Amino acid sequence: MNTPALRTTLKAGSIVFGTSALFLLVLPSIFLDLLALSKSAEMIWSMRMIGITLIALAGNMWNNAGQVSDVRVGSVAKVMCVCAMALGVLTLLVPGEITWFSYLYAAVGFGFGLTYLKSLL
Repeated sequence: MNTPALRTTLKAGSIVFGTSALFLLVLPSIFLDLLALSKSAEMIWSMRMIGITLIALAGNMWNNAGQVSDVRVGSVAKVMCVCAMALGVLTLLVPGEITWFSYLYAAVGFGFGLTYLKSLL
């Protein structure tokens, strides 16, 4: 297990998820447009709820990257590996047209998932 790489990946992921969170909170309609999803009041509300959740996740990722215990960092990285890969899959299963942004967002998820996996092995 490459713990320094896992710590770096957690911090990088925290920055990416934090940026996504701000995007979802401030400009949910644009995010929905980029995914070719409807911009109903319910969907906008859902995007903002996801944004709040991502802020919590980003904070936890950053804090866990600084854990003293390598075992704990590895445990967090395993969870994030699965979640990042699932983000990629779910993005490609978006109900509707798959856009260039869908592919880009999925690639980010898969990229982080593979980075975690490589560092865990």
